[in-house]
Amino acid sequence: MAETVIALRDIAVEYDGFTALQISSFDIQSSEVLALIGPNGAGKSTLLRIAGLLQYPSAGKVYFRNEQVNRKNSMGFRRRVASVFQEPLLLNTSVYDNAALGLRLRGLDRAKIERLLRPWLDRLGIGHLASRPVRTLSGGEAQRTSLARAFVLEPEVLLLDEPFSPLDSLSRESLLDDLQRILRETRITTVFVTHDRHEAFAMANRVGVLHEGKLVQLGPAADVFAHPLTEQVADTVGIENRISGLVESIDGGIATVRIEEGKVQAKAVSAPGSRVILCVRSEHVQVSCLDKQFGSANAVNELKAKVTRVTPGMTHWRLTLRCGKTVLFARIDPNSLIGFDPREGEEVVVRLDPRTIHVIGPSDAPTSGMAP
Repeated sequence: MAETVIALRDIAVEYDGFTALQISSFDIQSSEVLALIGPNGAGKSTLLRIAGLLQYPSAGKVYFRNEQVNRKNSMGFRRRVASVFQEPLLLNTSVYDNAALGLRLRGLDRAKIERLLRPWLDRLGIGHLASRPVRTLSGGEAQRTSLARAFVLEPEVLLLDEPFSPLDSLSRESLLDDLQRILRETRITTVFVTHDRHEAFAMANRVGVLHEGKLVQLGPAADVFAHPLTEQVADTVGIENRISGLVESIDGGIATVRIEEGKVQAKAVSAPGSRVILCVRSEHVQVSCLDKQFGSANAVNELKAKVTRVTPGMTHWRLTLRCGKTVLFARIDPNSLIGFDPREGEEVVVRLDPRTIHVIGPSDAPTSGMAP
């Protein structure tokens, strides 16, 4: 079992009577990369500040390697944590001096600073910029300087608060690639806040989803993205298609769900009579020509739909479809549409593979991945 580095228990943060964060239990495990996602105002940055000992909670306890943190010993623990923020906090001096700031504050001499810092500047691709004034740097170069300042301190925990959101796509992609490589090599325990679910899925071992100050799901990244426990989480992890239905029967773990437009089968354990939500990612919605096979006796999970919008993209098209009163979205590879050119107003067949449907219902929430 992984060692817990930072543990939060019965945490509450209040501002003028408003509860911004309320979490009963939250553990950061050694060597993991943990992403925190959720809408604006969900409490992500507040949770990061509490975990990083940069803010005291209104109530609750924080433990660092099983030792309770208090106002007397917090500074010693804080020195074992490094933080990088959305806006690089840099002094108006050179790249080298900014990256060396933490080491100087710790009283290291010039020779030792050089020995520790130079490899990190090179590793982050800014060694050639060491003497450059920070005011001349690009956003990506400035953030690399902030990361060098954090990594050179050899922290036990690294906290990242949306450090890539201001960057252009090329700088962001390059920096993310370098950061992933460094985290794999160093195995520094890392927690980062992001609004980009693709970034969270690519980088994190575990993902925590926050909503209105509560941790509503926490678990392995693949599990959280594939099996959201609530409709709020499904929206956060990018599942656009959510269809309400009623379980009519269940046989061998396969539920037949009545929706407004017909019946759909999916893997589920909800009892007959249960109200459920069918979750389908847009890339799993199959669209084809309306043909004579539609509605055949052997057909499963077929719905007639009308194309209401076609949005071309460089790699995929986005189709907006109306099935009765239900609106669905499909993400289609245009190279797969052999002999089929969907147009607005055209009637088509939507097919849903039962294996790609996740059911949210009274009995479907797994015990693993639940927020404590």
